Amino acid sequence: MMDLKKLINKIYEQPSFKNLISTRSKIVELRGLSGSAFSMAVAIYAQNNKGVHTVVLENKDQAGYFSNDMEELLGGENVYFFPSGYKKSIIYRQESPAGIVHRTTLLEKLNSIKKSDTLVICTYPEALAEKVASTEQMNQNSLTLKIGEKAGVTSLIETLLSLDFQRVEFVYEPNQFSVRGGIIDVFSFSDNIPYRIDFFGDDIDSIRSFDVNSQRSIEKHDSITIVAKMDSDDERMVSLLEYIKHTKAYSQINWVLSPFAMLSAIGSLGVKLSAKLAENEAEYSANCLLSEKQDIVDNIIGDRLFFKGQNIENILPQKTIEFETSLQPSFSKKFDILADIINEYTLKGYKTYIATPNKAQMDRLENAFNTVGRQNLYFENLPISLTAGFIENQSKTLFLTDHQIFERYHRYELKKQLKPSETMIASELSSLSVGDYIVHIDHGVGRYGGLLKSIENGKSVESVKIMYLGGDILLVNVHSLHKISKYKDKDSEQPKINKLGTSTWQKFKTTTKAKVKDIAKDLIALYGERKKSKGYAFSPSSYLQYELEASFIYEDTPDQQKATDDFKADMESEVPMDRLICGDVGFGKTEIAMRAAFKAVCDSKQVVVLVPTTLLSLQHYRTFNKRLKDFSISIENYSRALSAKDSKDVLQRLKAGKVDILIGTHKILGKSVEFKDLGLFIIDEEQKFGVASKEKLRKIKANVDTLTLTATPIPRTLQFSLMGVRDLSIIKTPPPNRMPVSTHVHTFDIEILKDAIDFELERGGQVFVVHNKVKTIEHIASIVKNLQPQARIVVAHGQMKPVELEKIMMDFIYGEYDVLIATTIIESGIDIPNVNTIIINDAQNFGLSSLHQLRGRVGRTNRKAYCYLFTPENRTLTETARLRLRAIEDFSELGSGFNLAMQDLDIRGAGNILGAEQSGFIANIGFEAYNKILNEAMMELNEERMELGEEEMTSNSEPLHYISDCQIDTDSEAIIPDTYISNVNEKIKLYRQIDKIETLEEVEAVSVTLKDRFGDLPLSTENLLRVVLIRKKCIDLGFEKAIIKNGVFIVHFIYNQESPYYKSITYQYILKFISLSTYIFKTRNDKLLLSMPKVKGVKEALEILCSIEEFIEEQKKYETNN
Repeated sequence: MMDLKKLINKIYEQPSFKNLISTRSKIVELRGLSGSAFSMAVAIYAQNNKGVHTVVLENKDQAGYFSNDMEELLGGENVYFFPSGYKKSIIYRQESPAGIVHRTTLLEKLNSIKKSDTLVICTYPEALAEKVASTEQMNQNSLTLKIGEKAGVTSLIETLLSLDFQRVEFVYEPNQFSVRGGIIDVFSFSDNIPYRIDFFGDDIDSIRSFDVNSQRSIEKHDSITIVAKMDSDDERMVSLLEYIKHTKAYSQINWVLSPFAMLSAIGSLGVKLSAKLAENEAEYSANCLLSEKQDIVDNIIGDRLFFKGQNIENILPQKTIEFETSLQPSFSKKFDILADIINEYTLKGYKTYIATPNKAQMDRLENAFNTVGRQNLYFENLPISLTAGFIENQSKTLFLTDHQIFERYHRYELKKQLKPSETMIASELSSLSVGDYIVHIDHGVGRYGGLLKSIENGKSVESVKIMYLGGDILLVNVHSLHKISKYKDKDSEQPKINKLGTSTWQKFKTTTKAKVKDIAKDLIALYGERKKSKGYAFSPSSYLQYELEASFIYEDTPDQQKATDDFKADMESEVPMDRLICGDVGFGKTEIAMRAAFKAVCDSKQVVVLVPTTLLSLQHYRTFNKRLKDFSISIENYSRALSAKDSKDVLQRLKAGKVDILIGTHKILGKSVEFKDLGLFIIDEEQKFGVASKEKLRKIKANVDTLTLTATPIPRTLQFSLMGVRDLSIIKTPPPNRMPVSTHVHTFDIEILKDAIDFELERGGQVFVVHNKVKTIEHIASIVKNLQPQARIVVAHGQMKPVELEKIMMDFIYGEYDVLIATTIIESGIDIPNVNTIIINDAQNFGLSSLHQLRGRVGRTNRKAYCYLFTPENRTLTETARLRLRAIEDFSELGSGFNLAMQDLDIRGAGNILGAEQSGFIANIGFEAYNKILNEAMMELNEERMELGEEEMTSNSEPLHYISDCQIDTDSEAIIPDTYISNVNEKIKLYRQIDKIETLEEVEAVSVTLKDRFGDLPLSTENLLRVVLIRKKCIDLGFEKAIIKNGVFIVHFIYNQESPYYKSITYQYILKFISLSTYIFKTRNDKLLLSMPKVKGVKEALEILCSIEEFIEEQKKYETNN
């Protein structure tokens, strides 16, 4: 593996680069720098010339890529990205907290710069045009804090309020602070993470940065500078170049890609902003927001200016430096051509470097070279990520990037990036307010009535109040919070409230469980049949397969790699494959299907791809053709879109074995469709087919390898239940280098609508406009037509005749229209690579999953995609709608916290796998409660199967529980007191988090987090953590009730004497443990009890349960070894 420094030194020694480093000319023109050779030139110059280097790229993305290159070449410490402080454009004045943090961080760094420092600033015209706070403003709005200094909690609170910081319960974005006793959390605009300041009296005892999602401390600091938000209308504001001029920097060196383009962009922005300000008759002038063009020209030369591209009259070069670089050659993803080029350059004396930060990709590349018989290629791997490869002829260097070799999208990643709090948004969305619907697993749906306190036997107890039909009230102790869940369904419909003391809820649960068990039994029977039959064993992967996989436009996620390995193992086995690939929109399921199809075709087998609609058939046909175009494969589409003559021709060629892959609707299940040698059946969204189609499928699937794709996530409980009876591959992570969809929330604005459509059409793309009211859709269409008289506009909605709708959609796919104005019929399945702007009107009326699905229609290629969410005036929106829109805007990339807030996707998943009837059940009770019922059903089914002497459904790694709950009764106080945490929502959130504790390590981790955030734990909260773990361990051991009172610990064994528990190995080992102890085993009212005297509270009770578990583990190990 090559050292990057050696490569840089090698290039540094070349005449052109030496000329660059030593030049003293004030204005220098650079020519012949291609790809990342420009980044290399700036890096080499910056390493040898101290000062502030401001590099002006053409746009934000170019600046981001360049910043990425600089971080790789120079390290992240001295590289600063300087974006606009606005989300879309300064014209709309929608501030971007992330942008403001980047800008303020740089200003703070410039304030403390030394003459010996080197700094590289990466920016673009629009960002450079926006003014920054002056040094005077920065000093007035900054506050430095150090460990050991006297500050005082009250005094710091007053200072933060005077700087316009907002006091909140919990800090999650810049300009906020919170107070909890002697702890102050504050989020400065000069950092991408907040700080926690811990006081001892009036002295600052410690300063720690903390993670905004977990709220846990990360790192200790001796001192910090807190910077408040600056007023953008302050007349003291200056241009960034002016600000740099007044710092202590050694010199001001500027680099510009095309001075002409830079000034044109700034001039155009000034004109637009002036027009906007005049129209709104605002009191401030454009000059407060934008630097004058002349100011930029006057300051851009600085101490030295390097430029490439078209210049302007004021910038005349005193020197021109010619470089001998050219762009990386194109290989069209062909490894043999790549190998030939590397050999050709090696013979000319060139050294080849391949930059790939990903070891898996390098391994794949080497495998591909090996399989085409090119093992003796000379190249070195550089584990870095640069934007573009190049050939540097003076040093005889061929520098290649893996993403260009495979024509894969390359994404830049900014290291100092402010990330929004996923967890905060998710928890806000799932937080409870009085009146919200809530589900109790034993009593059904009611309404949340708040958190109540009471005194029982002299100790404080907290309970959740649930209100039922007819004024019935149920109080649920916080130790039983696992029994309740917030009601969540797909469309936020109002559920039916139950009445306490009736059998309605229990009947409903029984029906639901019976249905789940029937489906599971069917699956088990099918699985058994398939395991007995014999199919075709495919050959191991060939070099062509490696080539196909390596050419995937995105980097494989671990899930995708595992799914690929899984289906290969299945196909290479004699047992017919029946694998379900489950993953969200755009997570790469179709790619897995194409790889499987390709594997089958490599063995001269035919493949059929069954889809639910003609549109999807056409879409897959286009996708498969595009992906497999470099391989000689015959792919045909067979649906009602085909003429009778063409259909007949396809069938004849299919029968003769001249069609490799057939893609179509249920038509392909007809009797007239005959294959020469069918080897693989791929089914997309099986749940969307009718009963008759499913019956035909069942017959075909018996001995042909089958791969089924579903776009809807499956609840974890169900995944686990199905694992034993169906091969399942879950793809739960999005492609890591997929370009996020740029998402903007705006009140409805004709100008933004026009700009968005203009921009997309100008770059040759198409646009979706979603308006979900058929009654007024034509009105929206007329607005768009007035804005875009030249555009070809069409309307589509579900009330049209299917044939008419299909024709419109197909015409749009083929590019006959520019703008499609539609209802949510485009929500699922439609993937048109040329559509990269979607505008959603009245976005506040959509659920999170719908917004997520709709946004997923764009951004499927390596072209930047945009999603605009239009709403009425902000004041008319509900708090939930506001949170939903903020979540979708902030999380253009999906992470775990965001997925928590999107359980309505899981609802569809459960409904799709278990059938429409189950979707109805879920709509009545909400997802979380349904999941609990599902758990109970699977437990019961396992018991039934064990009683019949059949195999367990669950995997061996997960212990089988014989009970679902254990009742705990203790005289120790076990709550979170108000004196420790007073916020009710946070308290409930923590009670629920604590309720999920399963190990001593988790008890310790939660204790550390609570201490870090709120200070030392009170005894009652320590007890609470232990009580939760006691409950969990009692369930594992088969104890239905535990009493810890008056110095005695009593556990009740399972009440049902017929339970398979009494034949289990766990029960046998517990009996052995009792026989070796002094504990008393007795019977009371036909119930088995174990009594343990002299137990001082919950801490000792937990220790006893741990010792029983340890004893059982030791016994198991002993028996295994003997």
